[in-house]
Amino acid sequence: MQFNPYGGTAAQLAAALVNAGPEPVPRRLDAILAAHDYRPTDAVGPAQAAELGRWAQRLGAVFAEPDVTGRVRLVNELLAEVAAPPHISQHDGKPPHFHYAEPDAPLVHRVKAYTAGGLAHALCDDPTRLGRCDRPGCATVFVDTSRNGRRRFCSTRCANQTHVADHRRRRRGR
Repeated sequence: MQFNPYGGTAAQLAAALVNAGPEPVPRRLDAILAAHDYRPTDAVGPAQAAELGRWAQRLGAVFAEPDVTGRVRLVNELLAEVAAPPHISQHDGKPPHFHYAEPDAPLVHRVKAYTAGGLAHALCDDPTRLGRCDRPGCATVFVDTSRNGRRRFCSTRCANQTHVADHRRRRRGR
């Protein structure tokens, strides 16, 4: 499945922020932003990390919501909070693309707008593509970019652990 930059990279960044936990370390957030091709001009500070941690909890509610209508409501609430007129930007050698925050807005606001826009685009492309790992005890979220859209686990490791546990349970039942 092909996503636009917001539905793809921005939605993936939203998932990474959720997976970073409610109290992410600033240096870890810098690495997450860089890994998702988001290049802020300054490093994330402790206050910004705390605010992004609170934002990540709200993003996490979108992934946890099983109902599409509920997901849409939650994303609309996020979008309303960061509302700014969209504009087309060209930077860092990239082709023209949309931005949903003013270029001079504070870093946290820009990340919020980017991730809310990413989840909105992902929902509009296919609302079933936002997932939470099916392995009991794993709370990792993901954006399903698989060809068939049937991803159930965050990783091969979680899938294997679940399948092995299921196999052992069936064998004990014989």
